[in-house]
Amino acid sequence: MKSTKSRRRQVALGTVELRKLLEEQYAIYERRTRRSKELISTAREYMPGGDTRSVTFFKPFPSFIKEANGCRMTDVDENTYIDFLNNYTSLVHGHAYPKVLEAVKEQLSKGWAYAAPMEHQYKLAKIICARFPSVQKVRFNNSGTEATLSALRLATAFTRRDKILKMEGGYHGSHLWVEISVHPPLENAGPADRPLSVPESGGIPSSILKDVIVAPFNNKGATEEIIREHAKELAAVIVEPMMGVAGMIPPKDGYLQFLREITAQYDILLVMDEVMMGRLSRGGGQQFFGVTPDLSTFGKIIGGGFPAGGVGGREDIMDLFNPERPDSIPHSGTFNANAITMVAGIACMEALTQSAIERMNSLGNQLRKGIENLFEEESIAGQVTGAGSYYNIHFSPVEVVDYRSAQQTPKELRQLLHIALLNNGVFIAPRGMFNMSTVMTQKEVAAFIEAVKHIAPSLRAALSP
Repeated sequence: MKSTKSRRRQVALGTVELRKLLEEQYAIYERRTRRSKELISTAREYMPGGDTRSVTFFKPFPSFIKEANGCRMTDVDENTYIDFLNNYTSLVHGHAYPKVLEAVKEQLSKGWAYAAPMEHQYKLAKIICARFPSVQKVRFNNSGTEATLSALRLATAFTRRDKILKMEGGYHGSHLWVEISVHPPLENAGPADRPLSVPESGGIPSSILKDVIVAPFNNKGATEEIIREHAKELAAVIVEPMMGVAGMIPPKDGYLQFLREITAQYDILLVMDEVMMGRLSRGGGQQFFGVTPDLSTFGKIIGGGFPAGGVGGREDIMDLFNPERPDSIPHSGTFNANAITMVAGIACMEALTQSAIERMNSLGNQLRKGIENLFEEESIAGQVTGAGSYYNIHFSPVEVVDYRSAQQTPKELRQLLHIALLNNGVFIAPRGMFNMSTVMTQKEVAAFIEAVKHIAPSLRAALSP
């Protein structure tokens, strides 16, 4: 058995090799993206970091995209990428989808924002209600962040309780209630079965922490104890059907069904965050995994690629937004249900048929198996988590079932995977997430697998002790 000193030396040597490989890929990237480097330098003069969206930043700097069509994008340096990110899943039909484009062009000549209702609003609401059996009424806003904020506000008003419970590693937007324990440093996160409520950054009042309880995903025993302890104060449990930002982690052993049962037992509302997962099936993640929530939140695909959000659910809860009630909750927004988003959303959802979803999910499964088979052939200790059209590559030595097991992949290794794939024309998220679009074919699946095969020697070297 090797000594502790020897094992530490192996880890140190591995880290040195990993950083060397990463720097080599960065150098290749910078040679390919000289114009983007110039543009980010200029942009930093006017915007902090040179961009206005934290998730699009990566080292050494993000590429500036010039145009996109279908499942391909071209940057300002004329590099072409197969887009396996699809604006973080919102472009389910890829870029400049003809049916969405046609609907938007037709509406533009008629105006795009009125201080009055329009038919397209209830038509999109009708589509959502028809596809999600748990949803009886819908209200629209402009983002997934607004959607989850609206849902939690409804929950606290309806139950007259103040606390909510979320999962460690769960992302539900960027409002104060949910910017808790999204990426908590493990040294500050507390016991695995009793996670602490850790603010995501500065700017989150300490008073918020007492009203946000955190539980470990896929751990029924620990979650049950936490819910029972706070049951009389909990308004809602909010959860994604499959953990997205944490690493595309599916529920295990009936975890979602367990949440449904225990929340119903204590009259706690179950809020299903479908902002990202709404295209797992015609009825989203709740249909895919067989769970009926009280409230659901929507975004991304319901706007056809334009800014969109929505909250829907039981009529008795949703009626709190009814302005005809004397005790109604105000719910306004200058661009809520604007004409462009509504017509784009209708076109997108109508084209997202059952057969289109099944075909897209089938391609996703093929890609997952192809990558896993390649890892086995190349002796790379990697795994791919996810379901349907959403997946994430991990290099964790243990099965990834929750936030903490996903954190076993070194950050530098994720960076190496990401930048090396970019250098080979494959565009994924820096965290290793990728997803499919309906316009993809076997050709794109094969190209992704070939790109992974090309970078396999670097991955294997980085993983070697």
